[in-house]
Amino acid sequence: MNLLDRPRRLRTNPAMRELTAETSVEARHLITPHFVVEGSGVREEIGSMPGVHHVSVDNLVKEVGEDLKLGLKSHLMFGIPNDKDEHGDSALAAGNPCEAGVKALKKEFGDDVITITDVCLCAYTSHGHCGFLENGKVVNDPSVEQLAKMALNHAQAGVDIVSPSDMMDGRVGAIRDKLDSEGFTDTAILAYSAKYASAYYGPFRDACDSAPQGDRKSYQMDPRNGREAIIETLLDLQEGADMVMVKPALAYLDIIRRVREEVLCPVVCYNVSGEYSLVKNAAVAGLADEAAMVRENLLAFRRAGADIIITYHGREALTKGWI
Repeated sequence: MNLLDRPRRLRTNPAMRELTAETSVEARHLITPHFVVEGSGVREEIGSMPGVHHVSVDNLVKEVGEDLKLGLKSHLMFGIPNDKDEHGDSALAAGNPCEAGVKALKKEFGDDVITITDVCLCAYTSHGHCGFLENGKVVNDPSVEQLAKMALNHAQAGVDIVSPSDMMDGRVGAIRDKLDSEGFTDTAILAYSAKYASAYYGPFRDACDSAPQGDRKSYQMDPRNGREAIIETLLDLQEGADMVMVKPALAYLDIIRRVREEVLCPVVCYNVSGEYSLVKNAAVAGLADEAAMVRENLLAFRRAGADIIITYHGREALTKGWI
């Protein structure tokens, strides 16, 4: 055959493929989530998320210490309190799991670790919604006021980044105003900008005991919509977000790409609990090569345009040499 172009020349052996690879996944690209509970000595595996645990603050410090050895420097905390009420007041209680977790990590590791806290009420409310529930409706403005107080609590504990995941209108601006007015101008905001009302959150809701009464479709985004993601993202940037996020990731690669093309700030995606557990269960059933599937998914997120990936796979992937 008289072919001028033979693309296979650049795929002939592993060294050649490594030389010409366009995309990589490294430890610095990953954020590790943690489910932090009250008490001490707690490390209990979450049944719906094999390999992921509820941890008390003492064990959180141990886990993060091991993660740092792997190069995993960025850690996202979800607080799970013992007590829940209609307004999620335990999110503001002294010594709440996120506040305690931030203080402990900063005391132990200082600036060697990046601490990130989830700012949302779903794990703290008795009804499981991300805001205040009044007459069966999640009300926006009163919820935002509580979320801003929650973000300030975390900033006072020393967090590096607060990450509002509630999808209330105007919450990024309210949080930025609250932080700035109290002198926390260096505390960054990672906004869950395009967060969809997804079927992929089931294991997370089990982990946080946060299944809502009804659904969250009045504030999380409709999976049928793409342009709306850009509207939400640009609004968050106008209000003061430093980074933006698309959640979930695997079913929304097109949204990651569209957001990446619209903004100059770092783009984050969340490789969510349902995506994680599907891979785990497929591997256990012998239906998939777990290492290859995890690597392929993480590369897909990066290739789509994500600078940073929140994932439960990071520790195992690095330990076992999958990436």
